[in-house]
Amino acid sequence: MGTAPLKKLRLNCITHVPFEGPQAIADWAASGGHEIRMTKLFAGDPLPRPGDFDILVVMGGPMSVHDEDRYAWLAGEKALVSECLRTGQFVLGVCLGSQVIAECLGAGVRRNRWKEIGWMPLKIAGTGGSLLEDLPDGATVFHWHGETYDLPPGAALLASSEACEVQAFEHASALGLQFHLEEGREGVEALVNNCAEDIGTGPYEQSAGQILEGEQKHGDAARWLMGRVMDRIAERVAAYTEAGGR
Repeated sequence: MGTAPLKKLRLNCITHVPFEGPQAIADWAASGGHEIRMTKLFAGDPLPRPGDFDILVVMGGPMSVHDEDRYAWLAGEKALVSECLRTGQFVLGVCLGSQVIAECLGAGVRRNRWKEIGWMPLKIAGTGGSLLEDLPDGATVFHWHGETYDLPPGAALLASSEACEVQAFEHASALGLQFHLEEGREGVEALVNNCAEDIGTGPYEQSAGQILEGEQKHGDAARWLMGRVMDRIAERVAAYTEAGGR
């Protein structure tokens, strides 16, 4: 997965439900000797302070960024992400996490025309030097979302798909991914078991069986790509720190 930077990084991972965790991200951290701490908002954990981490990872969940009336912690989470964006502290957002980043950057988050659930290909934008430069065009990755967002002001579009125009974006010290590279086999199974009612008959929705078969075929490659993305992020964070950032 590349050469880990000399600096050992502190990651804090925010999770919203017990069945969406950072499997491949945690494996990457362990292999490089980096520290990763979990903030389980669903269990009542307090949010970390910006000085407690080098990289903030915001995971997915079945709720919407608009559900602050049901999930009071969303307001505090958005405030933390906004502070990180303001100060240049790196934020990686996955699915719901990417929607939080997009909203904090001023983009509208809304229901997508189609649900996108299952293993489907990406169209990678030709942006050399981006945090996704190791992802090949047409890479098959795991999706599970019904909402989308506009490209945030000043952000670079990194990936799209047939069902969703903005699949990934990069903005200064942030990376938003609508899709999942981090899910392990158990994570994919947990999503199927906990969110099967999400699956309908739309043109971009696969059955539970197809999803599990897709994991067997594409899961290892996706997790390897997650490691490459984390390598790129770590390099970016190390360079920022050496230049006088946090």
